[in-house]
Amino acid sequence: MKYQTILVIFVIAFISSTLVSLKVPCDTQNTCAKVEGNLLGKINNGYLGMVSFAILTLVTFSHIKNPRRYKKEIIHYGIVIGSMIAIYFIYLQQFVIKAYCKYCVVIDFGVLIALVIAILTWKK
Repeated sequence: MKYQTILVIFVIAFISSTLVSLKVPCDTQNTCAKVEGNLLGKINNGYLGMVSFAILTLVTFSHIKNPRRYKKEIIHYGIVIGSMIAIYFIYLQQFVIKAYCKYCVVIDFGVLIALVIAILTWKK
């Protein structure tokens, strides 16, 4: 059940990253564009998110069908690295940009929820 939940989170994050990369407006004040333009500068983090979450989705789906230790490690490393990035992006939105992108918040909190799930169900 753990990896099925994480798979759903990755799919939602992939969809949200796709919306960010397509520059779909999230509100009437266009705060998404303001946030997007300030997070990584000229790098479109929506595309990076799409690729990252597509890979993590495929690995997680594959792990559900055919569990292997290396797949589990890829998933867990992805969650840990993603959580560090999510915390940084939340910090930037709260204290530096002072605006929120709804899609980014969904991605960030989704990854943090995946981290909590991974920690609470961690087995050696």
